[in-house]
Amino acid sequence: MTINFEKEYDKNLDIDYETIADKVINAALDYEKCPYEAEVSLTLTDNKGIHDINKEFRNIDRPTDVLSFPMVEYETPGEFDFLENEYDCFNPETGELMLGDIVISLDKVEEQAANYGHSVTREYAFLIAHSMLHLMGYDHMEENDAKEMERRQAEILESLGIGRQI
Repeated sequence: MTINFEKEYDKNLDIDYETIADKVINAALDYEKCPYEAEVSLTLTDNKGIHDINKEFRNIDRPTDVLSFPMVEYETPGEFDFLENEYDCFNPETGELMLGDIVISLDKVEEQAANYGHSVTREYAFLIAHSMLHLMGYDHMEENDAKEMERRQAEILESLGIGRQI
C-alpha cells in the first residue's frame, strides 16, 4: 500500500500522523476486504487551506474537517469485483488501486477533539476512517446510509483499539 502523504501546515498535534494514517487506512481496507493493494493521497492542512478547497470543489464557502475525493465510482459501496476490467483505476507503475485523496484540517482535528472530549489521535483516526469509507463508495446522505457508515467507522476504529476515550 502506498500513502502519498503531504503536510502543508506546521501545526504539531504531537501524534505520529503517518503511522496512525497507515494503521487506519490498512484497517479500513481489511475491513472492506479490498482484494487489491491500494494507493491513497493524504494531505494535512489548516482551516484556510481546506476552506479554499471546499469552496473550489464543492462551492461551499467555509472550512470543514475532512474532504474525500474518490477516484472510483462504485455501483455498490465496498464492492470491488467490477474493477477487474477497469484498468484506469490502477496505477500503471505499481499496479495499485488508486482510491483517491483525503484532505484533513488539523485545526478541525484539534477543535473537534476538544469539543467531543476525546484525544486528537481518536479524532484524526476517525476522520481517516470516515474518508476511507467515502473512497470505497459509502455516503451518509440518507439516514440509513449514515447509520451504516457510523457502524463501519466504529468497527474499524475498535479493531485498532481506538475508542472515544482515547
